[in-house]
Amino acid sequence: MKKTKSIIALTLALVMCLSLFAGCGAKESAAPASTAPEPESDLAYITGNGKMIIGYTVYEPMNYTDADGKFTGFDTEFAEAVCEKLGVEPDFVEIIWDTKETELAAKTIDCIWNGLTINADRKAAMSISDPYVKNAQVIVVHADSGITSTADLVGKTVVAEVASAGELQIIGDDETEPEANLAQATYISMAKQTDCLLEVKAGTADAAVLDWTLAKSMIGEGTDYSDLVMIMDLELATEEYGIAFRQGSDVTAKVNEIIAQLVADGTLPALAEKYGLSLAPAIAG
Repeated sequence: MKKTKSIIALTLALVMCLSLFAGCGAKESAAPASTAPEPESDLAYITGNGKMIIGYTVYEPMNYTDADGKFTGFDTEFAEAVCEKLGVEPDFVEIIWDTKETELAAKTIDCIWNGLTINADRKAAMSISDPYVKNAQVIVVHADSGITSTADLVGKTVVAEVASAGELQIIGDDETEPEANLAQATYISMAKQTDCLLEVKAGTADAAVLDWTLAKSMIGEGTDYSDLVMIMDLELATEEYGIAFRQGSDVTAKVNEIIAQLVADGTLPALAEKYGLSLAPAIAG
């Protein structure tokens, strides 16, 4: 009898252990898997800081200091209008154009707002707004240079801003004129487009490939570069400007909404007229 009771007790003990083990296993399997926190949106990051850090270079008429010492320009006023609608302050920071993408990714700036030409490589690396202004690449020479075409620049010295659309026109692999002639020139890169103008004025470069928007504002009668001219009736490439944000940024869509509002209420067309620019066809209507 005692032996039977012992067997029964042992059996019950084993059943209880198995039940506890199964219960522990069930609890462990039911525990939720840990998940990584959702990344903060770029819009929340900027609005949380209360400011948008805007990367720019000195580039008249987009971002520059006028004769009265006021920092202004088409992109400057445009950015101020957008930031007002976003409820943040614009914080303009001068950058080196060649490292703009690195600074954007590192969050030392929140956008590049400075006559940025839209192209496929930049769209792959950054989130770019709808186009807002038309532009073209032009050639600037000294008025008494005798240069009238790109054929005259074969073997001559040509400058452009490093990592700019102008540089691409010179070092690109286009085998058609006029780009093929530029490829046969001696190319020297400059840190800024304004440096290019200085080189041509000083005679240390024969020509510069620049944005039409800058050239029309900074050369000719009444400017510091009255002795420089554009080669007339020659545009190397037409293009459009956009605002660059970090890849995947949700700020881009919001800014596109605001751009549409600023077109509809007449703000952007008025700025284009003030600075002698042409809006991109997509928003000009």
